[in-house]
Amino acid sequence: MGFIFAVLVIDSIGFGLIAPILPDLVEKLSATPASHAALWVGVLSMTFAATQFFAAPVLGQLSDRFGRRRLILVSLAGSAANYLLLAFAPNLLWLFVGRLIAGATAGNVSAASAYIADITPPERRAQRFGLIGAAFGLGFTTGPVIGGFLGAIDLRLPFLVSAGLVAVNVVYGIFVLPESLPPERRRPFRLREATPLGAMRLLTTVPRLWRLAAAWSVRWFGLGAIQAVFVLYASLRFGWGPRENGIFFACTGIASTLVQFGLVRRAVTLLGERGAAFVGFACNAAAYMIFGVAPTASWLFAGVGLMALGSIANPAIRSMLSRAAPADQQGRMNGALSSIEGLTAIVAPLTGAVVFEAFSGVLPWRFPGAPFVMVAVMLAGAAMLVWSVKPVQAAPEIAPSPARN
Repeated sequence: MGFIFAVLVIDSIGFGLIAPILPDLVEKLSATPASHAALWVGVLSMTFAATQFFAAPVLGQLSDRFGRRRLILVSLAGSAANYLLLAFAPNLLWLFVGRLIAGATAGNVSAASAYIADITPPERRAQRFGLIGAAFGLGFTTGPVIGGFLGAIDLRLPFLVSAGLVAVNVVYGIFVLPESLPPERRRPFRLREATPLGAMRLLTTVPRLWRLAAAWSVRWFGLGAIQAVFVLYASLRFGWGPRENGIFFACTGIASTLVQFGLVRRAVTLLGERGAAFVGFACNAAAYMIFGVAPTASWLFAGVGLMALGSIANPAIRSMLSRAAPADQQGRMNGALSSIEGLTAIVAPLTGAVVFEAFSGVLPWRFPGAPFVMVAVMLAGAAMLVWSVKPVQAAPEIAPSPARN
């Protein structure tokens, strides 16, 4: 389990390292003004998301067929190749090739989630899934800070450091990481299930799954829509710049990480998985509503606590999904979820930007907080959807000890 946590932390740190530097690299390689460079950054992001949308079901099927260990190592190798291409890119084409490789091998989180489900009894999964959020919170909090310092030394240094971190992880995993899926629990690769629609068909066959997956989709849609407009909104409403935004995101990341580390187990014990997921969605809905109607900037920080409490929804709902899915199709189910995340990464930012633009002009209905209110209403609906799912009692099973493949 320690290696899985390290994989997720390094993965998120690597992404965080390059996040503040990638726009500058794109601007340099494209030799265009910042406004045009921002467009290229958006296209690169959509390239990754679209590739992930189509590749995730294939990776999920492969992990059910060959085990999680191989997929985790392949995904790490793909990340390292992506960072190396970005580090040495002489033109934009190299960046696109790197993002295509990254999207095609973006199976770290889904394979790690299936790995956790393989080795963890159902009643403890929510707590361990909370480590996924904690790992990303830790990485996204520290990564941009480190990346900013490294980028000041050399623009390409963060990409080289990210590649080195992942490469060390690959070598370490080859010798240390055991396989979690024994041969008797593997299933044949089915081509018809290795497409986005084929993978998502699993989510429609079990009533619990489609409702939970729908709520999961709303959560990721909301994150994508808000991330696309938050900086613009804070600048327009409160005159925030990079310093204020950096402090806000750091506070949000630290608070969410603390919640994932310390409160998930207690919340699930007290409320159950369904109750914890419901409370998480409700807290997020309240936070976004506060952000949307905030009369002063201090209200944004008042919503940070609710946002952090809302992070208990992710591990709780992921645990519910793992209980509802067949034991031999955890990879397929997680591949479907990753495909959904890829789709929302394309649709959500565009939707958020369109709504923000429509309500931010000099018009009688001027209301820049409209995207936040829209997402808050959607999350409130998702909370009710989660509550409509009866608690899932998985069939009794003993978590298998990882066996070397």
